[in-house]
Amino acid sequence: MAGHSKWANIRHKKGKEDIRRGKIFTKLAKEIMVAARMGGGDPSSNPRLRTAMIAARAENMPKDNMERAIKKGCGDLDGANYEEIIYEGYGPSGAAVIVEVMTDNKNRTVGEVRHAFSKCGGNLGANGCVAWMFDKKGLMVVEKAGADEEALMEAALEAGAEDVREEEECFEIITDPQDFDGVRDALETAGFAFTMAEVSMIPQTMTRLEGKDAQQMVKLMEMLEDNDDVQKVHTNADIPEDLV
Repeated sequence: MAGHSKWANIRHKKGKEDIRRGKIFTKLAKEIMVAARMGGGDPSSNPRLRTAMIAARAENMPKDNMERAIKKGCGDLDGANYEEIIYEGYGPSGAAVIVEVMTDNKNRTVGEVRHAFSKCGGNLGANGCVAWMFDKKGLMVVEKAGADEEALMEAALEAGAEDVREEEECFEIITDPQDFDGVRDALETAGFAFTMAEVSMIPQTMTRLEGKDAQQMVKLMEMLEDNDDVQKVHTNADIPEDLV
């Protein structure tokens, strides 16, 4: 699966730019609210909430924002009732795309998602049309700088990780979704810090895009990511780094 989590890494790097616009905090707050609504406001007994809060801290989200989102999710403060929906479709050259959204207006969101696909040479498909091309996996990224590869690999595999692989600037730890929390907690206890830690959709194979198709794909991904209702976008598109 080398390189198959490329867009997930790009998305988190792009998130640093989104902070300036406040978009990343909006998305994180939604996830915290939904996690708290579904499993309660105590992160020690709610793995999804704990994961959401770790992601929020990694983006330097203010503590007050997190606490307010938890209270809204638990019903202690007024807040929108968000619905979780997954859309699937095809980008240029048939590249597979999965879009995870949280919305309080399904009709608005599906129209905006469909428009993004259509404008960028793709089309929104039926549920299940591309999901079979992906594996749901826990994904953690640790920067190479200051990380002991041998110690990381030993700690990760002992905790139940499926794989530890080396990329250009980081190490990626892959887990079964059910083992994600245990591996993440074990690595944190061992002193490793993550630039990303989430359950993600990792493509089984990649679709290489070049030229105009690659440019259109980048435009599609950016339009989707910039939508406040969109939480995550997954794709099997292999896009040249210089275009991104």
